[in-house]
Amino acid sequence: MASKKTKARSSRKPRKQAPKSLPAATLEVLTLAEAAAYLRVTEEEVVRLVGPSGMPGRRIGDEWRFLKSALQVWLATPPKSSSKEALLSQAGAFEDDAEDLAELRAAIYRDRGRSEVEEGP
Repeated sequence: MASKKTKARSSRKPRKQAPKSLPAATLEVLTLAEAAAYLRVTEEEVVRLVGPSGMPGRRIGDEWRFLKSALQVWLATPPKSSSKEALLSQAGAFEDDAEDLAELRAAIYRDRGRSEVEEGP
């Protein structure tokens, strides 16, 4: 016959196991000032980038918190092609293609039978 202690233990719900521990660096939480210093930008720029640019951050009351590892992933991920950052990253990309672009433009106008310069009335 089982003792009362054995019955009491068997009727309890099994305990949930604690999550596996992660490296301390993975869980490093930064304040707004620390995140700005880490990214080498102003605090205002960090706040501007949260949300629209997908920068991960959480507002807790009146303060911001950032997971350092999440910022690293965000930095390593290329911006969406429709974003302002993506367009700015391409600025000047065709600088070395100026001659080819001029030739291409001239060929397009020539094929259309039009002059590149508008003629007056």
